[in-house]
Amino acid sequence: MSRGIVSSVMASCLFALMYYYTSLLTPLDGEEIFGWRMLLTLPCITLFMLLSKDWPLAIGVLQRIRRNPLLLLGLVGTSTLMGLQLWVFLWAPLHGRSMEVSLGYFLLPLTMVLTGRVVYGERLSRLQKVAVACAVVGVGHELIRHGSFAWETLLVAGGYPFYFILRRKLRTDHLGGLWADMCLMMPPSVYFIVQGPLSAADLLAHPQLYVLIPILGVISALALVTYVMASRLLAFSLFGLLSYVEPVLLVAVALILGESIAPDQWLTYLPIWLAVVVLVLEGVRHLLRQRRRSV
Repeated sequence: MSRGIVSSVMASCLFALMYYYTSLLTPLDGEEIFGWRMLLTLPCITLFMLLSKDWPLAIGVLQRIRRNPLLLLGLVGTSTLMGLQLWVFLWAPLHGRSMEVSLGYFLLPLTMVLTGRVVYGERLSRLQKVAVACAVVGVGHELIRHGSFAWETLLVAGGYPFYFILRRKLRTDHLGGLWADMCLMMPPSVYFIVQGPLSAADLLAHPQLYVLIPILGVISALALVTYVMASRLLAFSLFGLLSYVEPVLLVAVALILGESIAPDQWLTYLPIWLAVVVLVLEGVRHLLRQRRRSV
């Protein structure tokens, strides 16, 4: 469980880093950044799987597709769901829709907890229930401020739980399944790059892109690998609750980039930050319990 918590927190930190990193990639637009991210992430994940000896997982998925071609339809579904999430994450800040996507990430752990309880029959510990209660206060206040859900909010809050349910149903909730999803995203990724605004003149004017774009692929690969590892090691409910770390870090990135928290937003962020503190206490308590057992 401790490995799962570390993996989840690391993934959130890497996603927050990537959120800031996109501000360095001018003049690329959201679709082109998405295309380059996918195109460069796939070889990084492939190399990681070869080094970590997880490559047989990808071979296993290909063998299953050969035996049962209908599995490919399911993989198209998981790939589409994943691609939409990765795309909207990069698209929203460049199109003035960050607030809607942020609200989706605030709602996501609650929808994950609800999914874990309803679909998998998982139960929450006492501290996890306290964290959920704190999160409900923050999310409820944010909902009152906005009054309704935008499609970006529903995509994030509802898309991820369905994505993980489908992966578990297909038995592709491992790095091999992630690799297959990435492969299926290559055609739209190449299309976005070809149709993007980046030109040879832009590269001459911004030579740092020759270095920044490949690094984007490395950050993306590490973030996705640690995220998938966390989803495998943690219970569905705890995995969902730890998702609150990411929006908190995204707020920190926004502050670094010059944005500020309005007075009427503090009742949204403070309860959610408190929920994160409670989850940290839950993790520390679990580690101490494990240490006492080992002694």
